[in-house]
Amino acid sequence: MGCCGKFRFVILAIGFCCLFSVCANYMIINFTFICMTGDESDVVDMGNGTSRHRYAYTPVEKSYIHYGVAAGSIIGTFPFNVAYVKWGAKYPFLLSGLISALATALTPLAAQYGMIAFVAVRFLQGLAFSADFGCLGMLTVRWAPLAETGIFLGFFTSFTPLANTVSNAASGLFCTTVGWRWAFYAHAAFTVIAFTLWLILYSDDPQEHKLVNAKELEWIQQDKTEGHIKRDPYIPYRSICTNTTILVVWLNALTELVAVVSLLTYAPIYLNKVLGLSIGSTAFWTSLGSGLHLPVKLVMAFLSDYVTCVSEVKKMVFFNTLAVGVVGLLMALIPFSSPLPLTLTFYVLISLMAGANSSGFYKCGTLHARQYAHFVLATIQFTKCTALFIGPGLYALLMSADDDKRGWMWLFLINGGATLLANFLFYPVVTDQPADFTKTGEPKEEVETNDQSETNDQSSSHNSSISTRKLSENSQ
Repeated sequence: MGCCGKFRFVILAIGFCCLFSVCANYMIINFTFICMTGDESDVVDMGNGTSRHRYAYTPVEKSYIHYGVAAGSIIGTFPFNVAYVKWGAKYPFLLSGLISALATALTPLAAQYGMIAFVAVRFLQGLAFSADFGCLGMLTVRWAPLAETGIFLGFFTSFTPLANTVSNAASGLFCTTVGWRWAFYAHAAFTVIAFTLWLILYSDDPQEHKLVNAKELEWIQQDKTEGHIKRDPYIPYRSICTNTTILVVWLNALTELVAVVSLLTYAPIYLNKVLGLSIGSTAFWTSLGSGLHLPVKLVMAFLSDYVTCVSEVKKMVFFNTLAVGVVGLLMALIPFSSPLPLTLTFYVLISLMAGANSSGFYKCGTLHARQYAHFVLATIQFTKCTALFIGPGLYALLMSADDDKRGWMWLFLINGGATLLANFLFYPVVTDQPADFTKTGEPKEEVETNDQSETNDQSSSHNSSISTRKLSENSQ
């Protein structure tokens, strides 16, 4: 029995909730640090006649707590990707959800035991989070029709800003009512509920799901290659990692993520210490950009899929220019902008323009890698983990103090220049055509990796299909 031909959107919703919950679990600490510091119920005797609150962490200790997530995420990215290839997404991602829920529920106890235990559960949260981007790719590859790729990517890649907004609001509510510990317990409970639905309703193969009717299945598989429809455990790692388009996609992801992570992480300091905004005004402007990011991202995703009078390549060029090029330009202009309203406008616009990334380099990588898109997106997750180190590293290298205007200028210029360069490199290699390594019927060792010149030409699709048939005939 079918589900009104829309069951893929049920999968979209469940997948999003699971991605959101795993991400929100490691973000709870960002707000609860405030509540934990003020917790006077647990005082530690320092042994020299003095005492301190157990949870009054120093800046160095807070760095260790954050780095625990980054380390777990880096270590777990590729093992989870291998597991997805071998067993599909259902059970490996379920495992990540259980790890995340358990680590989150144990966080208050671990914090009470000491720093080593606290960092250990943070490492587990990072390990679970490393599964998110590979799963995002698997969901898009298996369940998204090619014509709805932008919508799926738009929803799936918006889980981070939404998780940040919701976890902060929920944690604030728990902190002011029943206590900060319940923020962790509630998030863990939501994770269990979300992944229970995942276990019951998700399948890696739409054609085997009883709630997917024939019409919806035909729409999901329309224009996909045989290799895209059938799961092949083989992944041409060398061909993917030497493909010019994929490399440029990864470069765009890295530069954009480093720029955005640097801005979002240190924007409160810049607005307060350099621009002189009050704490209340700083909170307003930092929240405004994050709050508007999600609706803008979804609008751009719909435009990317449903504006059919413009070619797919031109749309990806346009959206990537917004997400990477315009973001880089605005970053470079911020230290030289005045008066204050113009600077704040540039800051908010960066958050808005970054919302176009799912319709730019994300979509290009997905359409070009097709059935191997999960590996491409998992590698973007790796670059995101790298950005969590590069951003703070640049800040520490360039700043002599929080209000060092010269240091801030170079931070903005370096990020702006890198993103502008990555965006210009995107133009000659962007394509919506499948790479040679995605085509079935070709010997694996003879797959060509440098296929950009023929895939950029949209009129070559007919000749490409003829060549593929000839190769298939020769191999018989």
